[in-house]
Amino acid sequence: MSAEAAIAYDFALLIITATILSFIAKKTDQPSIVAYIFTGLLLGPVFLNLVTESHLIELMSELGLAFLLFLLGIEMNLGEIKEILRPVTNIAVWQTVLQTSLAFIIPIFLGFTMMETVVIALCTVFGATPVIVKLLTDKNEITTLPGKIDVGVLILQDIYLVIILALFSADSLSNPGEIGFTLTKIFLLMAGVASLSLLSSRYFLPTMFNKVANDKHAFFIHGVAWAFLFTALTIKLDLSVEVGAFLAGLGLGQVTYREELKERIRPITDFFIVVFFSSIGLQLTSENLFIYWKEAVIASAVLMVGNFLIMFYLIDRQNFTPKTSFLGSINMTQVSEFSLVVGALAVSQGYVGNDILGYLSLMALLTMTVSSYLINYNHEIYLKVEHLLERFKSDEKSDVDIKKFDNHAVVIGYNETVRDLLPTLKENYEDIIVIDKNPDNVEELSNEDLEYIYGDFRHSEIRKSGSFDTAELVLSVEKDIMRQHQILRETEEETVTFLSTDSFEKAAELYERGADYVIMENKIAGEEVAELLKEFAEGNKLFDEKIEENLERIYWRDRQDG
Repeated sequence: MSAEAAIAYDFALLIITATILSFIAKKTDQPSIVAYIFTGLLLGPVFLNLVTESHLIELMSELGLAFLLFLLGIEMNLGEIKEILRPVTNIAVWQTVLQTSLAFIIPIFLGFTMMETVVIALCTVFGATPVIVKLLTDKNEITTLPGKIDVGVLILQDIYLVIILALFSADSLSNPGEIGFTLTKIFLLMAGVASLSLLSSRYFLPTMFNKVANDKHAFFIHGVAWAFLFTALTIKLDLSVEVGAFLAGLGLGQVTYREELKERIRPITDFFIVVFFSSIGLQLTSENLFIYWKEAVIASAVLMVGNFLIMFYLIDRQNFTPKTSFLGSINMTQVSEFSLVVGALAVSQGYVGNDILGYLSLMALLTMTVSSYLINYNHEIYLKVEHLLERFKSDEKSDVDIKKFDNHAVVIGYNETVRDLLPTLKENYEDIIVIDKNPDNVEELSNEDLEYIYGDFRHSEIRKSGSFDTAELVLSVEKDIMRQHQILRETEEETVTFLSTDSFEKAAELYERGADYVIMENKIAGEEVAELLKEFAEGNKLFDEKIEENLERIYWRDRQDG
């Protein structure tokens, strides 16, 4: 077999194995990242030794890390946590100090050298952002108060992560003076590049994406090109590829198009992530992975308990309720997959050996596996221990200042009908969330007093961002019958659905599937629908009568046509 064929075979085997293991992980409520690491362990020297880390895998692994941090930057919308910025900042700063101290003490106690201790401590202070965000999003808890606190802390941790990555990318860490100089240089360069990225998000990126938003291929290419532009810039400034990718994503995370960009870029990111985390497993031997297995088990248990107690104490100090403190803490107990990112960089720079990367990998596998179940069953666990938290309750503690979508309407699409209905919706619902993919409406909707998400409703993450499944009312002016069916499948039974169509036959079908009202555009005025919405919101019996009238009209026309 030629060298090229061998690389292709190895690569195919890696992807196929990762696909099978990630399917098993999904069925057992595990994060796919765990499956990818196991892929490398299974195919590498630890078990079967079928695949070696070739130059191609190494290159694609580097791209995987860059895209992972690029996507992480896009996730960081600073406006989403502005209402709790002060308490979140206090929690994040002290959490970093206390958790780093704990992470420093544990390896010293376990007998590691000073350099190994420093690397381990810096590697194990991050929360697993992709894992936490994914699990909380799947549970529709990302916009709850504990979710917002966790995301805010993770955002600030991610900034800390980028600094550590830049620091470990330095040529040497041999003396304090050089470390101080390196950090100063990193801060100044990062501040300059970050300022450029954020200024672009205000004055340049909205115009650029508005011009290409109708072309899905150009939209995707412009997003990826923005990432490569910043990685090239940071390489020229002697910063790492990862720093450039993160800061490029940070700028995109502040623009209206962020949700749709995430959905377009996520598939390629997911592909490269498979290679990156599999490559970590390929680097390890069984000796490296298990040489410190006892220490990894002890450290994992101590760190998970310690992380929980530190987070609970810090959230409780900000006068949030015990339930919020508990849920916000139990979500943040794991060692992040980014510990492997930092650890792999420390190994490549010669600061520690592969045995430390094996130790970190085992800790990440253990803690992410356990914490996935803790997050999935966080409310059930809280009910079991609620009586133990009575001592933390007081009249001073409250969660009421945090914005929640308790009474909200979701509008899918934007046209003249919706424009006519908005005043009525605003009168009767505390929050209006508009999901629309027409770039021509971006400027108008961005200036409206409502939550606006640019993106295609068919993307699951877009729907979750709009709290679609818990809405009191869903109003759709999209006429695609398959999308209308999807709305009726995924909304709660209590959710009222106003759907739109231009066909009497389709209207009859939507009523049969459970739609509450079907708007026959061009046959009914927006003012009439607005009046109907108002009557519904006020509990007026005329609402039911008008539904009956509409049904009779639909079925009468259906009989006439057929």
